[in-house]
Amino acid sequence: MIEIKNVSKWYGKKKALDKVSFVVNRGEIFAFIGHNGAGKTTLIKTICGILDFDEGKIMIDGKSIKDDPIECKKKMAYIPDDPELYEDMKAISYINFVCDMYDVPAEVRERNIMRYAEMFGIREELNNTIKSFSHGMKQKVALIAALSHEPKILIMDEPFVGLDPKAIFDMKEVMKEVVKDGGTIFFSTHILDMAEKLCDRVAIVKNGQIIKVGDMKKIRGDKSLEKVFLELEAK
Repeated sequence: MIEIKNVSKWYGKKKALDKVSFVVNRGEIFAFIGHNGAGKTTLIKTICGILDFDEGKIMIDGKSIKDDPIECKKKMAYIPDDPELYEDMKAISYINFVCDMYDVPAEVRERNIMRYAEMFGIREELNNTIKSFSHGMKQKVALIAALSHEPKILIMDEPFVGLDPKAIFDMKEVMKEVVKDGGTIFFSTHILDMAEKLCDRVAIVKNGQIIKVGDMKKIRGDKSLEKVFLELEAK
């Protein structure tokens, strides 16, 4: 579903990504972990077509994000770690705006918006302006907007930051549901025990290079993911 081939990215003289390659398959939850500044957000933004890259290819369901960005983006939803929303809009207006961009039919969007708003506990807040919300509330609005158009690929950068315990639990259940229906989830996180329990596969990035990628159980062996990560970071 997502194929990354020898992707490199420079910021001036700094090489943020160095020939990164791996595949995220359909129907799996894939964790992307690394220290701060390792290149996680840069790669996520290149996959989504937000940032350009200097070398390599990124294919979304067989299409190039560079050559066919609109078709690629139609299949995706992106949730950043710090959602930048139109804060003067009401939450419901913003969510409908996103649904309009994806041509979501009225009955589908109404069903999904109400379902996820109820799930994340903000149904009564939908008519309030986004600027009045806390970070966690804004994160919930971004999640509802992303999920309401039923993306086949869900890409998230630290999606659990700012969420309350119930919302974290509900989000994990939603992620399982998405992949059960044949979707794909790719996300970065610093919560390694959550990634260990939730994900099918994992890639570990260090200084812009992939130092380990594969099946979660094989990567871990008889250790915790945290232990494996710390050992690799120390090398």
